Amino acid sequence: MSLAELTSVLVKSIVSDPDSVSVKQFDTDEEFITIEVLVSSEEIKKVIGRGGVTANAIRTIVQAASYANGLKKVKINIDSI
Repeated sequence: MSLAELTSVLVKSIVSDPDSVSVKQFDTDEEFITIEVLVSSEEIKKVIGRGGVTANAIRTIVQAASYANGLKKVKINIDSI
């Protein structure tokens, strides 16, 4: 499972409309893998969570999977459509 797929599974399990979630992975930087998460504006609060707790948990899980597979550091950008 790729890091984008893992991120997609995590985010889709949180939101009420999983079809509105879009996840893309970019490997443009030598040091980082960038993952862009787009959700509807109604769902953004669920994905970020109070004080960013949920977003940080998602970042931690994906970063741990990256380290376990010997990959680069991960940046996850969460934005609304």
